[in-house]
Amino acid sequence: MEALFNQLYQLLPLLTRGAGVTISIAAQSMVVAIGLAFITGMARRSSSRILRQVALVYVELFRGTSLLVQLFVLYFVLPIYGIRLPAEVTAVLGLGLNQGAYGSEIVRSAIDNIGIGQIEAARALSLPRIITFWKVVLPQAVIVMLPSFGNLAIETVKATALVSLITIPELTFFGKSLIYSTGQTFLVWASVVIAYLAINTPLNLLVLWAERRAGRYREASRGV
Repeated sequence: MEALFNQLYQLLPLLTRGAGVTISIAAQSMVVAIGLAFITGMARRSSSRILRQVALVYVELFRGTSLLVQLFVLYFVLPIYGIRLPAEVTAVLGLGLNQGAYGSEIVRSAIDNIGIGQIEAARALSLPRIITFWKVVLPQAVIVMLPSFGNLAIETVKATALVSLITIPELTFFGKSLIYSTGQTFLVWASVVIAYLAINTPLNLLVLWAERRAGRYREASRGV
C-alpha cells in the first residue's frame, strides 16, 4: 500500500499540470462557444435570408463533421495556405467552433419556446422589438438554456482529450506520457479518470441546480 501511495505521489505533479491545462482550454473554449452560440442562434431566427443561410451552413458543417478532423484541418491544413496558428489557439478555436454550433441550437430552441402570448402582450404595450427581446424574451430564455449549457460545458471538458493529438499537453497527454515512462497503465488511467471526475463533478452539480431552477421557472410560468 505504501508503494502505491508513493507511485501516486510521483504522478500527481504532472497530472495536476495536465488538469490545469484541460480546465484552461475548456474554459476558453466555452467562452468562444457561448459567444458563437448566441450570434448564430439569433442569426438562425433573423429576418435576413442570407444570415439564416450562413448560420445554417456553419451549424451543419461543424455538427456534421468530426471534431478531430476539424482540429487537424486547423492545425495541419491551414499552414499549407500560410495560416499558422499556435496549438493552444487552434485547440480553443476548434473546440469553440464545434461546441458553438451545438450551442446555437440551444439558444434558438430556448428563444422559440418562450410563450408567444408574452411577446404579443409586449407588442400591445407598443414596446420596440429590441426592448421586447432584451427585457422579456432573453431573460426567460437564459434560464431555460442553463441546464443545456451546463451539459455542453461537461462535453467540452471531455472533448479536450482530443487536443493532445495536436501537441497540447493536457490531462490525457500527460497520462499517455506517464504510461510510457512508468509502465503503470492501470494506475495512470485510473488517476486520469479520477481527475476528470474531479473537474466535471462541480459542473454536474451546477447542471442539477440549473435544472431545478429552470423547472421552478416553468412551473411559475404555467401558474401565471
